[in-house]
Amino acid sequence: MLSSPRPLQRSQSLREQTYQVLRSAILSGELFAGSRLVETQIAEKLQVSRTPIREALQQLQQEQLVTTDENGNLRVVSFSIADAKHLYRCRLVLEQESVLEACKHATDEQLAKIEFAIQQAEKAIAQQPNQLTSYQLLHIDYQFHRAIVECSGNHWLALLLEQLFDKMALLRMQTVQQNLKVLEIRSEHRQIYEAIVKRDYEAAFTALSNHLMSSQARVIREIEQLQSQQT
Repeated sequence: MLSSPRPLQRSQSLREQTYQVLRSAILSGELFAGSRLVETQIAEKLQVSRTPIREALQQLQQEQLVTTDENGNLRVVSFSIADAKHLYRCRLVLEQESVLEACKHATDEQLAKIEFAIQQAEKAIAQQPNQLTSYQLLHIDYQFHRAIVECSGNHWLALLLEQLFDKMALLRMQTVQQNLKVLEIRSEHRQIYEAIVKRDYEAAFTALSNHLMSSQARVIREIEQLQSQQT
């Protein structure tokens, strides 16, 4: 449940504010995968009525970040190994198009933005290896991928990937809290970037595929360990 009371400002839609607070709490891992969401408890924490909470939870259900269990209780979605495989497959298909367009159309400015994302990750992890939260590490990771998709000029592709990144963030929050090494991907990012700079799509796609398959293997391994601990 939310860690502390946080009354919302009345200058904006309470439903929108409630939605943003809950969404952030889910994606950051404050509300962990599988945790039950009780309207009365959330209302007390946020100091609002149950109506905006109910509306926010309905929106989160539509986005598949919240689900209903066999007893009718609302819970934060918890992904299975099969879910992980399906999500990574979707990412591979979409990001294949992303790197293809980047190889074709990336400007010098856009390439510099991709490299900057890598440098920021390297700097942050080198200087604060034990201070970064899993949520911050995920944010650093996705900044790199967002910088690549921006090169495409395809806002529909960017939108689809952004929606997928939300699910991926929740999936990975299930695992990185136990093992931050799941996010040790700096060298993999640089290989993708160097192939894009050379406009070598085959090398970029190979690097991307290896990156995502390695990430999938790390995540699945962590899910398996978590499941073994629960049995």
